[in-house]
Amino acid sequence: MKLLSRKSITAATAVAVLGGLSIAAAPTQAAGPAHSSAAVHSGTAVPELTPRQLAKLPLADRHLTKHERHNLAVVLRDYQVAEGKSIDVKAFVDSFTKDGVFNDMVPGVAYRGKALGDVLPYMANLFPDVHRDLKRITVNGDVISIELSIQGTFEGPLQSPAGTVKPNGAKVDAPTADFWYLHNGKVEKFNCFVGYSTMYQQMGVNWDWASAVDKH
Repeated sequence: MKLLSRKSITAATAVAVLGGLSIAAAPTQAAGPAHSSAAVHSGTAVPELTPRQLAKLPLADRHLTKHERHNLAVVLRDYQVAEGKSIDVKAFVDSFTKDGVFNDMVPGVAYRGKALGDVLPYMANLFPDVHRDLKRITVNGDVISIELSIQGTFEGPLQSPAGTVKPNGAKVDAPTADFWYLHNGKVEKFNCFVGYSTMYQQMGVNWDWASAVDKH
């Protein structure tokens, strides 16, 4: 297999591109050659990224292959439907292959099949205004790596082994790294590394080191 060259994108303005990846293209976008090759995504067309949309991203290398542009469009669309104001569980689940998996790597939890539908509601319950601030994107064929931060306001209860942590309106900005692996235009594996220690600290949850020390 020929290894595709590495292409990196610094995506400080990626949110502007997300707005152009709605399920139904605007009338002015629906016509014309730019969307004539839009792929079918579980019954829903995912518009290819146009040169204008790509221009909104500070691309280090703008010569992404057609295949890479489509993969990037699929991933950006998944971030769009995960936004607090535009949650679309079905669209997120449908973006995965039949045996696709979402791995929440830090706690070691895997979601497959119908369980994929639990991912977005869980975060939106904690942070109704949840937003992923994409900072840097690397596209390499069927693999897309993203440095980002998960932002939001702690307005929903957090269930913990010690009981329920009540929301306090705290703002969170947790460092995160996402790794997307696609196959035939769908997500085969999504590995997500969230800086939970930072997130919980920002939510007002302090680790009880004393109790851990007392056990020894």
